[in-house]
Order: sequence, then structure tokens, then C-alpha cells
Amino acid sequence: MKLKLTHCDFISRKITNDLIKSPILQVRKTKDEIKSAVAKIIADDIDKEMKLEHAVTELLDKNEDDIEFYHADPKQLFWMTKKRLANDYDVILNHDERYSDIAHKLLDTLYEEDYIHFEIADNQIKNIIVSAIEQFMAGFDEADTLAYERLQGLKRSVVPGTDEYQEIFMRLYEEELVKKGLI
Repeated sequence: MKLKLTHCDFISRKITNDLIKSPILQVRKTKDEIKSAVAKIIADDIDKEMKLEHAVTELLDKNEDDIEFYHADPKQLFWMTKKRLANDYDVILNHDERYSDIAHKLLDTLYEEDYIHFEIADNQIKNIIVSAIEQFMAGFDEADTLAYERLQGLKRSVVPGTDEYQEIFMRLYEEELVKKGLI
């Protein structure tokens, strides 16, 4: 599943909570400071992918006539172009490798800037971070569906697309994530 900017806050909270709960490290800064540092690194990673996708879209738009002439599948062409340009934008497309890369960046930043301290192998801390990301990504879709179903079951109707709808959905979504232990 693709990391999205809307997931950033939730994933950051999950990683921060898992790190703070871990008995194998010492926390040296506040929960909010750690969460902010984690969120920045994740947001930067997501931003790189968004820039890549924007560049791919622009490239395909420039060549729209040729694409139509050759009856190329736009989705497949988008993915192939994205794979080809990924290295130029420093984007890792394989989920496992990407989560590992994010974990390394987080670990380096949190340790070097003294957010956390540990005297064990780096891999144990990296595994906590990767596990937190994987758990969130595995469960967020189900939480999204449950929040949508709860929203549909409200006694009063809320018009989709309105600010009120989005606000209620996000509250229900967050509740479902908490129920599932994802944040």
C-alpha cells in the first residue's frame, strides 16, 4: 500500500508510541518532539514520491498524442515511467526496502540528535520502527472502511465532500485506529 500524506501523522504517532513503550531504549526528549521529528522524515519521503509522480504526469502529458496513437495503457505507462525515474528522485518503490530506509533515517536522526539512546544493536530499534509502519499499513484500510460504515450509519445525514463530513470521518477514522491499536 502506498504511503500518503494523510497517513503521516498517524504513522508518526504509532512509531513514537512504540518507541516510547519499548524497554530497550531511553527516551531523552518529549513525545511531541519525537513525533515531530518522525513526521518530518516521513513527510519528506512522501514528498519525494509526490514530486516523482508529478514529473511522470508532466512527461506523459507532453507525450499524450503519441500515447493515444500507439494505444498505450496509461496506467501501465505511468507505472513503467515511475519505475524508470525513481532513482533520479531518490524514491524507493519496493515497500519493504522503503520502510527499512525510512527506519534507518529515523534511527540516525533520533539517535544523533539525542531524542533516544540505546546500547543494543541498531537493528532491534529499526525493527520496532519497521514493525510499526507495517502494522499501520496493514490495518489502516480496515479502519477506513469501518469509519465509513459508521458514518453511513449516523442517524442524521451528512453530505459527502463537506467540511463537516471530513471532520466527522477523520474523528471516526482515528477512533477506529485507536481501537485497533494502530495509534
